[in-house]
Amino acid sequence: MHYYRYSNAEVSCWYKYLLFSYNIVFWLAGVVFLGVGLWAWSEKGVLSDLTRVTRLHGIDPVVLVLMVGVVMFTLGFAGCVGALRENICLLKFFCGAIVLIFFLELAGAVLAFLFQDWVRDRFREFFESNIRSYRDDIDLQNLIDSLQRANHCCGAYGPEDWDLNVYFNCSGASYSREKCGVPFSCCVPDPAQKVVNTQCGYDVRIQLKSKWDEFIFTKGCIPALEGWLPRNIYIVAGVFLAISLLQIFGIFLARTLISDIEAVKAGHHF
Repeated sequence: MHYYRYSNAEVSCWYKYLLFSYNIVFWLAGVVFLGVGLWAWSEKGVLSDLTRVTRLHGIDPVVLVLMVGVVMFTLGFAGCVGALRENICLLKFFCGAIVLIFFLELAGAVLAFLFQDWVRDRFREFFESNIRSYRDDIDLQNLIDSLQRANHCCGAYGPEDWDLNVYFNCSGASYSREKCGVPFSCCVPDPAQKVVNTQCGYDVRIQLKSKWDEFIFTKGCIPALEGWLPRNIYIVAGVFLAISLLQIFGIFLARTLISDIEAVKAGHHF
């Protein structure tokens, strides 16, 4: 006579489809990021010549968009399929990746707080390398212009940093019309002008330095960002907390679903 033991363990449909819904949002967002990134590259002709990315001395913002898109697409796909198919391997991959990202974010925040001088130096080097490539990539140009206009700043530590760019350099060897100037995003906006004057920064650094602040922002973007952070610390902390809670929630759902699946499989062995 054979005796069978029946287990009451079952996979919770609530957790299963909640995890699926959680991941479908990230998967769709990943698709959007990838689509936008590839479209931007096609518009710039990068898809026909990928070596243009390696030749750029600064950073192409589209690369960041594509990296975020790949991560979100991969994790969203693993989470969706893992939840629907009750695949433990995919669910563990999803859970492990989210845990890794969470601890990397936490470690990055702690290290940035402890080594502020080192972070400041690296950011200065990063900003200066992108100033050199300002005219080489339209997306990088728009990113720097947006940063300078939003924070009312110019250069890394001041307008003189634009000497690093071959077009704005004040040396005698330069024949550029923008020589000794700054980008229009450095200019103090004129409320009376409804159309942006993209030539407002021409020749501005030829004038006496004491008169610069009449025409352009003289504060560097690094000091401006350092001043912005304390004023908006609660917003930054709130965003970090919201992202952390979303990640913890995803980890909880994945671990709960994995436990349910393992309990059901263990019950089948009796």
